[in-house]
Amino acid sequence: METIKDDLSDIRPFINWASISRLYFGHTRAWLYHKLSGTDVNGNGKPSQFTAEEKEKLKHSLLDLAGRIQRAAESID
Repeated sequence: METIKDDLSDIRPFINWASISRLYFGHTRAWLYHKLSGTDVNGNGKPSQFTAEEKEKLKHSLLDLAGRIQRAAESID
């Protein structure tokens, strides 16, 4: 089964996941890592997946970051 982590493999090394988790979700980096991997978050042994709302929030955070990177690149003379 492919996870969101797999879907993001091309950009994962370049993203500060701790900042994404804290700023957009209000959680720790570990929480986001478990969500991305589909692994247990609460210590109950059950797989953990993003809710529809969390997926939308992750999408928004990446689009926001993309916009910030584009504006920074365009500001270089």
